Order: sequence, then C-alpha cells, then structure tokens
Amino acid sequence: MAIVKNQVVDLEITGLTSQGSGVGRVDGMAVFVPATAQGDVARVRILKVAKNYAFGKLEQLIKPSGDRVPSQCEQFPRCGGCLTRHISYEAELRAKEQQVRDALGRIGGFPCLEILPIIGADQPDHYRNKAQIPVTAGPDGSLHLGFYASHSHRVVDCKSCLLQPECFQRVTDTVRKWAGQFHPQPYDEAAHKGKFRHLYVRYGEGTGEVMVCLVVNGNGLKGERELAQMLQEAVPGLKSVVVNSNRDRTNVILGDKCRVVWGQGYITDELCGLKFKISPLSFYQVNRRQAEKLYELAGRYAGLTGDEIVLDLYCGTGTIGLTMASKAKEIIGVEIVEQAVADAKENARNNHIENARFLCADASSAAEQLAMEGINPDVIVLDPPRKGCSSQMVEIAAGMNPKRIVYVSCDPATLARDARQFAQLGYLPQQAVPVDLFPRTGHVETVVLLSKGEIDSKKVRVEFSLEDMDMSGFQKGATYEQIKAYVLEKHGLKVSSLYISQIKRKCGLDVGQNYNLSKKEDAKVPQCPPEKEAAIMNALKYFQMA
Repeated sequence: MAIVKNQVVDLEITGLTSQGSGVGRVDGMAVFVPATAQGDVARVRILKVAKNYAFGKLEQLIKPSGDRVPSQCEQFPRCGGCLTRHISYEAELRAKEQQVRDALGRIGGFPCLEILPIIGADQPDHYRNKAQIPVTAGPDGSLHLGFYASHSHRVVDCKSCLLQPECFQRVTDTVRKWAGQFHPQPYDEAAHKGKFRHLYVRYGEGTGEVMVCLVVNGNGLKGERELAQMLQEAVPGLKSVVVNSNRDRTNVILGDKCRVVWGQGYITDELCGLKFKISPLSFYQVNRRQAEKLYELAGRYAGLTGDEIVLDLYCGTGTIGLTMASKAKEIIGVEIVEQAVADAKENARNNHIENARFLCADASSAAEQLAMEGINPDVIVLDPPRKGCSSQMVEIAAGMNPKRIVYVSCDPATLARDARQFAQLGYLPQQAVPVDLFPRTGHVETVVLLSKGEIDSKKVRVEFSLEDMDMSGFQKGATYEQIKAYVLEKHGLKVSSLYISQIKRKCGLDVGQNYNLSKKEDAKVPQCPPEKEAAIMNALKYFQMA
C-alpha cells in the first residue's frame, strides 16, 4: 500500500544522508527524516511524497538509538550550521565514512577499492577560523546576528556558536554593543534596502591574529571607527578592521572592493610550517588542524622524491602546492582567479620558495603552454570545488600522462563520477582516505590516489606490512583463515567466514556454491558491518585477490 501525505508511520532509521537526515523504509520506499539517528525507531508524519521517496517529520521517538547524545546547543536544530549535534562524533564519523564508501562503490563502480578509515578531528568543536554571519532586524527592530535556518534565508539569532573559537564571540558581543549605540540599518535581502549585510570574521589559529570585516550595501557605516576602537579593546590579537562594499542584489556575500578602517588589510597564519597571508577575499581552509592532515596525506600520495614536476590545478592561493615544494623539483600552480594567483605568488615569496610558479589560466590554456615548453608533469593535484571537475578537465589531466593524480574532493558524489571517467581514461583509483574537515556538518573531504600502473607502496601508499606472515602458497589467493589472521593482526577485528564470503561476492569473487547460506527459507542473515567490510576488502587487496 502506497504511503500518502500526512500519514503517520513507524519506521526504523537505518542510515544517515549527507544532509544529516535519517533514512528508513516503508514498503520499500525511502523516507528521509531530519533530526533522527541510525538505530532510532521513530513515529513519523509524512510531509511530502515523491515517486521513489518521501520526506517526513519526527513525531515521537519510540526507541532512541544508542548513537544519540544531548546536543549542547540551544539553537540546534533551528540553526542550519550543524546537522549532527544529536549524535556522537564517533557515529558521525562512521556515517561520513560510509557515505564515501557508498559513493565510490555505487556511483563510481569501485566496490573493492581500498578505503582507509576516516581521519577524524581531535577537536570537533571550536575549529572554524572563518565565520560569515548574516545581519538582519529582529521583531523589535534590534540587530540580529546569527546563521540561516536550514534550507532558508531566515536568520536564527545566535549569541554563541560551538563551531567557532572564543574570540569570535568577543567580536559579535562587541558588535551588538556598538549597534545599540549607533543603530546601523540591517540589510533587507528581499527589498534590497539597508546597509549592514554581513559580519565576516577570520582567525589565524597559528598566529592568534583576528580580522573583522563589515560587509556593507554602500561605502561604509556610521561609527565604524568607534567600532574599531571597541574591538581593539575587546579582542586580543585584532590586526585588521575592514569594510567590504557589496551593492549587488545577490546571495554572494563579498563584493570586490575592500577598504581598511584600522590596522592592516590582512592577517597571517601558519600551515604545515609555512606562513600564509589571508585577506578578506582569500581562500583558506576553515579547519587549520585538519587541513594540515589533509595536505600531509596528499603529499604522501604524490610520492615525491625531489625529481618530480607537480602540476597543481585549481591551486587557489597555492596552499597545497607550496606545502609540497620542498620535496619536488618544481611546482606549477594553475588558477583562473587573478587575485588568487597574485596571493599565491606572494605566499611563495614570503616563504622563500623559489621552485614554484603560478599561471593565471584555465586548464586547457595551461596544458597548451606547458606542452609548448616541453614540460610533462609527473604528478597532478586536483582540488576542485564541490561540483567536481568538468569532463574536459578530466580529459586534459589524463591527457598530460602523469604518473600519478592526487584528487582532493569535498563531495563524494562528484568524486565518484570523476573517478569513473578517469578510470575510463586509464587512471584507476588505488586508495582513498576520507578526512573530516567539517565536524558536526554534512560535509566530508576525501583524498584519492589515481594511477595507470603499479604503485611503489613504500613511497606512496599508506599501507600496513605484515613482514613476518608466511606468504607461500598465495598465488591463487588466500584462504579464509589467512584472511581472518590478516584482519585480526592489522585491524584488531575478528571476522567470520560468512562476512568474508559476503565481501568476496561483492567483489565478484568465487565463494563456492551456497557457501554459508542458511537452510531456512526465511532466515535473517547478518550483514557484515562497515568497519569489518573495509578490513576484509583491505585483506583481499593485500592478497591480490581484488
């Protein structure tokens, strides 16, 4: 029987989407329910029914999941900044790792790809070094500073945020106090009236430097110099107060023109032992500590020995390429945004890096120029935006015939799509690692190594070696007992023959007729948990069976 709008159903939540919603099934139809957790048994009211799925609202929690925790945030879930405050961080990491596995397996067509466990954050709170805070008028006309509610432009007034460092609250408290004296007119997005659009704050965690930027529908605000004085007194490490002019009727936060009110027009931060200049318009990863782990991993996959030419496409301000420069022969960064290229060149000069150069061009123009110079990159690094690479970009990168391609992705679905096209052009994914740069949100980064030939595991792969294991007789694959021993020694997990057979079937490997199948027609066969599936897949690749 088909479900209909306003129907109330009971269902078990069996997974989480990238948007933080739980998903269960009613008569085979997927139902997405915000604020639920995997393992919940929930009473849900159906709000919308599409052809193959439905959306629902949690009416009653019949049996809570063991993953549930108190949110510790007054604004959750009204504020759209966080999606997973209702579950433990460990559960969030499991869900994100599974998203990457599902995307690469189902969309990409790589069910047997070795995917290492997700790299979580040591500090899942207070990690953001950038905040773009919309400004609006409250019901009483007072200034509201906060974040957009999920899937809307309705601002939820937030006095504090668990994702931000303590210095950001000092900034917002000071701005609220200043607004009580000077009464700036908040921007009305619908009417395109009012002046104060956004409060934009940046923080150099490695240096302690703070920048405050006022985004204005005009040239400035009354009392901006007084605000700068109040911020100097309240915010340790303040280095810059800037006005950004954005007169356009747009959802884009920043305009092109900046004016310094006080201090310098930038701050600096330290990343991977290098110093980077950060202006209001500069791209910089919002989680510095996790970015260092991400870049270190990308550097390992690049497998540099000092003789390689590295082409860094989508280089932005040069952060990834510059962190690899000390181990490369030459770094060539390519970026289409002129200001980003200028920042990248300055970052190279400030860090005394002489083997890096940057081209302001698209990929096809850069490839043509390098070909004219007789340069063939040994390694290509790709760090595209959320939409992934264009089909042309994939063809250009593969056409340069590098030894390795390191793909840094911020969206598992577009990563899987691009990896599939790279595979069709001869570049197969060798290994992938999810990295959580954005705890408590639905986003997850992934680093993937692609290559044509056999990879030197000592130089590139993040691999575990069992040197004392007897490898004799493995020519035709390992036995179930050998796989169990490998998984136990490397991962500390005990796996059953049933689980091994399930994963072998996924990989198209022979497991023998009716192996480990129950004789009961209605028997419920336990399914291999994700962490054990990953460990078994790792073993199959180790024994060269998949």
